Amino acid sequence: MIPTPLATIGLLLLSNIFMTFAWYGHLKFKATPLYIVIAVSWGIAFFEYCLQVPANRMGYGHFSGAELKTIQEIITLLVFAAFSVLYLGESLHWNHAAGFAMIAAGAFFIFHKW
Repeated sequence: MIPTPLATIGLLLLSNIFMTFAWYGHLKFKATPLYIVIAVSWGIAFFEYCLQVPANRMGYGHFSGAELKTIQEIITLLVFAAFSVLYLGESLHWNHAAGFAMIAAGAFFIFHKW
């Protein structure tokens, strides 16, 4: 059996990959009609929900709601950074790294037990 934190984070990572493609994958297909892009995005998002909902259900109790959301946001940033470089061909700059670091620092306050 996979430990709850690892299973939760793994499912959130996979769901985020699907959602990133649902939201931003169409940017390479500007000539495709919008109604087709929307339908395909919804189809991809279905699989995202099939992973994200069980991840949150499984993880809640081990993690608080705020912790689950923070994990999801950190994963979103990491997945999107990789996606923008590898799929969209965009560059990341120092200001992106600085902004991501500040958000990660915010995660410290969410997870720190005061």
